[in-house]
Amino acid sequence: MPLKNVANFMALTMRLIEREPHLPGFGVCHGPSGYGKTYASIYAQNRTRAVRVEVGESWTRKTFLKSLLFELGVQARGTISDMADQAKALLGDDPRRPLIVDEADKLVDKGMVELVREIGDVAGCPVILIGEERLPAKLVQHERIHNRVLDWMPAQPCDLDDTTALARALCPRVSVAADLLDDIRRQSEGRARRIVVNLSRVGELARNRGLTAVDRAAWGGTAFYTSRAPAPRTVDAGRWSA
Repeated sequence: MPLKNVANFMALTMRLIEREPHLPGFGVCHGPSGYGKTYASIYAQNRTRAVRVEVGESWTRKTFLKSLLFELGVQARGTISDMADQAKALLGDDPRRPLIVDEADKLVDKGMVELVREIGDVAGCPVILIGEERLPAKLVQHERIHNRVLDWMPAQPCDLDDTTALARALCPRVSVAADLLDDIRRQSEGRARRIVVNLSRVGELARNRGLTAVDRAAWGGTAFYTSRAPAPRTVDAGRWSA
């Protein structure tokens, strides 16, 4: 059973693919870091042959187009306009093949999101933008793309069912009790990435102790991974001197 965010992202993708010709073709998936948005997009990519690009912090229009053309299987040549036209033509050859743009916030922040809008409009393909929680608010400032969003998908924190599914996938030889799974979910604030790290610690504990089942009592005082930075230490100058 896929995680709920995976299932919802797949539903968003299929809704865009199967939309009627007169409907807009953009979708937006947004949510806090660690909710599993990227994993969900990779799942959809594999199921639909989508073209997926993850935007880098230092990217320019040229970098974006070169990466997009690479994912489309061709070598980038010519000016930025030439590369954009090439991308439009290739995506337009198969308008049911989605374009997924991860870290789309960076395109908005750099004033490059209109380039994606232009490519999507001309090619007629579904376009899914993935970003952090404030991505929808940022897109409001870009009316031409905001008006083309057919559906918005807010990523959700993992619930107990999601955490159980992750445990079965990542700890197949260990039975993880519901009380521990629920504690992991709460300590991880429902963030899939943190849950995965904590389940790795469950597997390590089970291997070290030769256990086939781990509950809250067996976990004991083992620290949960929360990704919080440690508090500053008070250093005794005399103690730490050479």
